[in-house]
Amino acid sequence: MKRVVIVEDDRWLREELIHLLEKADYAPFPVTDFSDNIVRTIVSLAPDLVLLDINLPGQSGFEICKKLKAKSTLPILVLTSRDRLSDELHALNLGADDYLTKPFHKEKLLARVRNLLRRFQESPKFLDGGTFKMDPNTFTIFTNQESIVLSQKEGLLLLTLLQHSPNSVSKELLCQVLWGTTDYIDENALQVNVTRLRKSLRKIGLASSLETVRGEGYRLNEKN
Repeated sequence: MKRVVIVEDDRWLREELIHLLEKADYAPFPVTDFSDNIVRTIVSLAPDLVLLDINLPGQSGFEICKKLKAKSTLPILVLTSRDRLSDELHALNLGADDYLTKPFHKEKLLARVRNLLRRFQESPKFLDGGTFKMDPNTFTIFTNQESIVLSQKEGLLLLTLLQHSPNSVSKELLCQVLWGTTDYIDENALQVNVTRLRKSLRKIGLASSLETVRGEGYRLNEKN
């Protein structure tokens, strides 16, 4: 049964959403604590989808959406009375996957929920790095305790190393991946990006994951 977290401060609407989702064979999990720990709470519930209001006590739904997308790839359907185009575009730019205004038609909401769940179920799965998992779409790295979003070049580096693991990857191939060519690429430029990736991995306890192979290139250390 798919789990749907409901982030809505209106008690009557929250109860209506719970009833609607239960009738459609979903497992609704309402969140009623809107403190600074709300993002951690949502992630800990491991939902398949989040229904998120914008006008909330404490931090806004915009901020919650931004923080959620920095920590996970959970699909987010914004459900709000704010019907301005600028609000919708802002939510989508922050990573929201769909936007529906109140009042809403029940069947329309359920159709949006089904479509989002189907879309994310068919999306590529996380890549397994042993001590971490990687979302190849967002370059987000997850460990048991933490997560981090890599820059594009850091993400491409790690993705390439992961795809070739446990074998080493040549510097030439990595240059090809990052810049589309091996011509006129200063080796120092590659080293700079490798160093940045190491620093990012160190932040989540994966400092020794990236290993230099003398005379060859780099590889992921499976013993990390």
